[in-house]
Amino acid sequence: MQILEFIAARRDGNVHLEADIRSFVTRLTAGEIPDYQISAWLMAAVLKPLTVDETAWLTMAMAESGERLDLSSLPKPWVDKHSTGGVGDKTTLVVLPMLAACGLTVVKMSGRGLGITGGTIDKLSSVPGFNLNLTPEEMIRQAARIGIAITGQTPRLAPADKILYALRDATSTIESIPLIASSILSKKIAGGAQTIVLDVKCGSGAFMKNLTRARELATALVDIGRRCGLRVEAVITDMDQVLGDACGNAMEVVEAGRVLCRKGPARFEELCVHLTGVTLHAAGKANSLDEGRKKATECLASGKALLKAEEWFEAQGANPQCLVDSSWAPKAPVRGVVKHVGQPAYIAKFDAEAVGRAVLRLGGGRLAKDDVVDPAVGIEVHVRVGDLVQAQQPLFTIFAKSDDDAMAVRAVIDAGIEVSPNKVTPQPLVLG
Repeated sequence: MQILEFIAARRDGNVHLEADIRSFVTRLTAGEIPDYQISAWLMAAVLKPLTVDETAWLTMAMAESGERLDLSSLPKPWVDKHSTGGVGDKTTLVVLPMLAACGLTVVKMSGRGLGITGGTIDKLSSVPGFNLNLTPEEMIRQAARIGIAITGQTPRLAPADKILYALRDATSTIESIPLIASSILSKKIAGGAQTIVLDVKCGSGAFMKNLTRARELATALVDIGRRCGLRVEAVITDMDQVLGDACGNAMEVVEAGRVLCRKGPARFEELCVHLTGVTLHAAGKANSLDEGRKKATECLASGKALLKAEEWFEAQGANPQCLVDSSWAPKAPVRGVVKHVGQPAYIAKFDAEAVGRAVLRLGGGRLAKDDVVDPAVGIEVHVRVGDLVQAQQPLFTIFAKSDDDAMAVRAVIDAGIEVSPNKVTPQPLVLG
């Protein structure tokens, strides 16, 4: 295969041969294809999307571009949970210990943020001492001991995805459904999980802006996952407003700890319970979704999830007390509270995309693939869609490196807030 012919074939909408896709993945993994040619193919793949067969071939080639974890020595069921990315979405930090506390084995390879959506690895990187570079052998040993292990993308597991993942973030090629599906599922296959539950975000703060696109992605993930031998369940959830209160890396870890202590935002806890319940049912640990949700709630209420999370953090080098004591979290030097001006009104819109763009502008995400993320900056949202707000009631707080940064993002967020004199009913958290 000649790379120029491969790019041209995608540009012209021709169907790739499986052998050519495998050759492309092999060569990019070996460093034989420069970034600009890989980027050209990615853009062509956005404009002329891959077929289901091509996506399945790409997924398997990426999964097989490095090692694949052998979980056969670990207790079953082997599960994983993944979100397609949302603003303020830190559910992995809560759901993983909930699943492990319920007797499931969770071995997860996670990624950094894409665009306005924060990545689990970025959030955990803000925790002092947290080791996100576990080898496959270390992951297996840790999971055998405590039932849970997580690592960032490593050169040994799905290395082709690591290359494409970083380039997609820097070339505006994130939102392609086949590219999203192959990226997610290749890591799951390489990680050895048999049952995957996918949280497909829908709304302004997600890659899928409307329910039609979200259903397309959910369907593609389930279809391609099953073609690759996985058991896949997909849930579509709302991302028109920020999940929880906090949006910013260290702030979100602190908020996850609050949920594990039953002191966090109710909407965030609700999603954690739902996703855990879906996973317990899918993995055969509950006879129905209702039973799964009940077990998930009991896991939180009993403190078992918090204990498992503390065990997990300690196993990976962090102080387990950081989940109940937020004094470790870095503090941004500028803090500005923005209040409601005018007559009492209902919040009709609090745009998640605007908040995500603000955090990105503050330095809490990446504009280029090599940007360094500031863990201290972020936005804390104090109201929800449907809330009645009074004059001078706080709407949000900005945590910034400078006054200029704070002023710049205030306008971005203000533009995403709408109020109404009439009562507003927010849409459901779980959409399908």
